[in-house]
Amino acid sequence: MTELQKPPEDERTVRWQWPTIHPEAYVYLAISGAAAIFFLWLGWGIVAWPLIGFTIWIASFFRDPVRVTPTGDDLIIAPADGLVTLIRDVPPPAELAGPDGLGDELMCRVSIFMSVFDVHINRAPMSGTIKDVIYISGKFVNADLDKASEDNERQHIMLETRDGQRVGFTQIAGLVARRIVPFVKPGDMVVAGQRVGLIRFGSRVDVYLPAGTAPRVVLGQKTLAGETVIAKIGEDMRAFGISQ
Repeated sequence: MTELQKPPEDERTVRWQWPTIHPEAYVYLAISGAAAIFFLWLGWGIVAWPLIGFTIWIASFFRDPVRVTPTGDDLIIAPADGLVTLIRDVPPPAELAGPDGLGDELMCRVSIFMSVFDVHINRAPMSGTIKDVIYISGKFVNADLDKASEDNERQHIMLETRDGQRVGFTQIAGLVARRIVPFVKPGDMVVAGQRVGLIRFGSRVDVYLPAGTAPRVVLGQKTLAGETVIAKIGEDMRAFGISQ
């Protein structure tokens, strides 16, 4: 079928496909899989079968599914899969504050908690240029706690859109997470939904919404990185939801 003969977009068939596995998983899969095979060879099924289950879990943890990102220059897309656990007005992080950063006024922070069962690939919330990537060492307390934003190991990323709008988000390590892996550096240009990093084994991502922008998501809502619209710049009416 030639390009001119392709059916309209709404008539094409979309099929489910197995997600790929991010290369960060390969070393863990090799070690766990080899250990499982070794104990099976010894006949120690009581050890081998849990290792097989653990190997499957590792493959699931590092899965990297294709996502379809809504288009729109003023849309802010969820950078992480997970549960919206905190929405509150806070000052921007000190590392991102000031005239060359996000400013000094209060801004709405949306916190997305990633359990060990969520996809852990993080994605850019908007299209733009990466202005800063700032890593800060810290503790490994429960990432679901509010104080994790200031106490835990974390990495701030600030991007600037082509019209000068700045959006900051923070990858935060948790109780089990022990490594934040960036895919981008200052000066890189990214598009909304592009993969920008991952956090290993349970963590959280905070998004700082620009002034005058309210979240479209609500507490307890599940988000999909690269797909869920969490806010629209300039839209200041907060969403409300019902738990059911």
